Amino acid sequence: MSKTPKAIIFTDIICILLLLVFLSLLPAKLFKSPTSFVIEASNGNLLSAAIASDGQWRFPIADSVPVKFKDCIIAFEDKRFYSHFGVDFLAMSRAMRQNFKAKSVVSGGSTLTMQVIRLSRKKDRTVWQKLYEIILAFRLELKYSKEKIIGLYAANAPFGSNVVGLEAASWRYYGRDAKTLSWGEMATLAVLPNSPSLVHPGKNSTRLIRKRNDLLDKLAKLKYIDQSTANLAKLEPVPGKPLPLPQNAPHLLNRFKQERASLAIKSTRITSTLNEDIQLKINSILKRYNNRYRANDINNISALVLNAKTGDVVSYVGNIYQPENADLQSHVDMIKAPRSPGSTLKPLLYASMLNDGFILPHTLIPDVPTQIAGYSPQNYDLGYDGAIAADKALSRSLNIPAVKMLQQYKYERFYDKLKKLGIGTLNQPADHYGLSLILGGSEVTMWDLANTYMGMVRTLNHFNTYKGLYNPADYNQATYYKTNKTDDKDYQRNSFLDHGAIWATFNAMEEVMRPGDEGLWEQFSSSQRVAWKTGTSFGFRDAWAIGLTPNYVVCVWIGNADGEGRPGLVGIEAAAPVLFDIFRLLPNGKWFETPKTKLKKVKVCRQSGYKAGESCPDVSDELVPTAGEKTVICPFHKTIHLDRTGAYRVTDQCESVNNMQHKSWFILPPAMEYYYKIKNSDYKSLPPFMSGCNVSGGNSVMELIYPKNAATVYIPLELDGTRGKIVLNAAHRNQSSKIYWHIDNEYVATTTNYHQLAISPPPGKHTLTLVDENGERLVQTFTVLDKEKKGI
Repeated sequence: MSKTPKAIIFTDIICILLLLVFLSLLPAKLFKSPTSFVIEASNGNLLSAAIASDGQWRFPIADSVPVKFKDCIIAFEDKRFYSHFGVDFLAMSRAMRQNFKAKSVVSGGSTLTMQVIRLSRKKDRTVWQKLYEIILAFRLELKYSKEKIIGLYAANAPFGSNVVGLEAASWRYYGRDAKTLSWGEMATLAVLPNSPSLVHPGKNSTRLIRKRNDLLDKLAKLKYIDQSTANLAKLEPVPGKPLPLPQNAPHLLNRFKQERASLAIKSTRITSTLNEDIQLKINSILKRYNNRYRANDINNISALVLNAKTGDVVSYVGNIYQPENADLQSHVDMIKAPRSPGSTLKPLLYASMLNDGFILPHTLIPDVPTQIAGYSPQNYDLGYDGAIAADKALSRSLNIPAVKMLQQYKYERFYDKLKKLGIGTLNQPADHYGLSLILGGSEVTMWDLANTYMGMVRTLNHFNTYKGLYNPADYNQATYYKTNKTDDKDYQRNSFLDHGAIWATFNAMEEVMRPGDEGLWEQFSSSQRVAWKTGTSFGFRDAWAIGLTPNYVVCVWIGNADGEGRPGLVGIEAAAPVLFDIFRLLPNGKWFETPKTKLKKVKVCRQSGYKAGESCPDVSDELVPTAGEKTVICPFHKTIHLDRTGAYRVTDQCESVNNMQHKSWFILPPAMEYYYKIKNSDYKSLPPFMSGCNVSGGNSVMELIYPKNAATVYIPLELDGTRGKIVLNAAHRNQSSKIYWHIDNEYVATTTNYHQLAISPPPGKHTLTLVDENGERLVQTFTVLDKEKKGI
């Protein structure tokens, strides 16, 4: 009797519902247990790993399973794995007969597919649960390939103690990647998931060896290996206690853990861009220097290497990793830590001033005692050059010229420029930093600093590639994990810094003498050309060195994570040697190409470094950044009038014009001249005026070096409790002239040759008047703070 249409429809519905239930049985994500965070080098080798949040060593699923493990586990657990559909009925019936005969469980018939289901469910195995696992095994076979299923097994099988998965087991028991294991080692691991609690490496070695050897014989019987290979494998020792996992990039691992969500990376494993060989060698270099510096209680050191061609991180050592000594704070990632940059921002100011047409590369910058609103910068050597070329001031890292340059450029403008270049730690208004911004008065991170310089390198590298245009993407931050990068082609005509300014800056940075080389490195053709800069923060808390080539940017920091300063913690002495040891690891390459179309040939006064004027006698043609055309004409060369002997200056009031000699003369302001002629013996002071020439008015012959006009000074107490003195210092063009000093219109003293005067005026505002023997006057004011009001 045939079924009615309603019965057929009802049966079809039931079948469809059962099919839908069957298809929906398997969860979208089979395993939800947390996995270890894993960092691999660019070649796929393990650099660092962290235990999962549940206390298990469990690596994320690998892309592939080693062939040896597949052969071992299939031979040991499921020899018909590739021919069944999730359930091996022959194996099940055999197991049932053996268990019934022995009246206990002596054999199992579970396939690898069924074991994957059991591992994912973690429930008590009743008869009904086993039947349900059979259904799920069929469903799993429909959804995944055999390779995927064996991959799930390899990643989630227990291997004793808190070790889960083949990869974690290989590292914990053998200290290397599973792909490198021998047949004996792989066979040992293959038998562990079958009884991980009973067969524990180091505890039940006799039983473990017997199980392994049985598997090796089985592999030979199944023709996976020959018997001689099996016999040799039996001679291999089994592992003892678990080994620690590599920690060759622990700080990058922690960084990845913190940033994974924002990077939208689903897996807890990344293949990084780090070069394993370079990373390990830099770890060794930093360890060696750290051992040396710890004798001076300098505990921390870090280094960052970026590939400027690709924008990738080559090496990331956030600190010397010594977790056994908590006092060293080696867990702190100093690459991310905000620290005072010392002088490492000076090249950025130099480049900005070249870029915006404020200076030329050799423009003379004042280097004299300076006090600006109570701020008195000092050079490291406590000396003064009077005036120094901007590029030399940069290569010698002089503080006073840097402050003078920032005063001219305006700290507000430089503050905005630093933000655009990628310095992300300027979280206070520009006025908070003021002129101290150029001497380390702000904070930067190694990451930002290295990325900023890399942006400059990439801009110059792409001069020809982008046909003279600029790509803002050159200043994108470096990446430390492999990703499919896309080249943003948002080319623009202008950038933060132009090619010419960057090129000139790198040339100036290359002129610094390397530590220990005494300038001889240039004689060796194998030596690498490096543009570099060091920095030392106030109080000797931070020692920096940053260097670059067209291919790499290297940044080194040395100090204490807790901010404690130490004598001798100086960039040139502590950080620079490390920098060049790292550069010796990196391959040499060509230097930057000259961006000729972004440079202009300008006539430059050799003596002043300014654009040459009509009065400049010694002129050279120099290639300078295009904005150099906007700079001012040399202010230091002026035409003076001498008598016919050339010994005296004259005016038309005391000498006939026909008897005059007209000469160009290099004239610095008195304070600059005072120090400049000490360092430059060829400097010629102005000749004196001929007797009878009326030169009063308009002649700047005197300058007060200290204190500056409207300055505020404090007079300290001496050791014996008496009130101290301040030393007034003035410069006069004619060194033999006399200066008559007056305070508040009262005569105090007369000086000749060296115009210094020690006084102890009372608190309050005072007027200082200087008069020379020709009647020239200089009037300025200064204020002496009261002792009780010093802190105001």
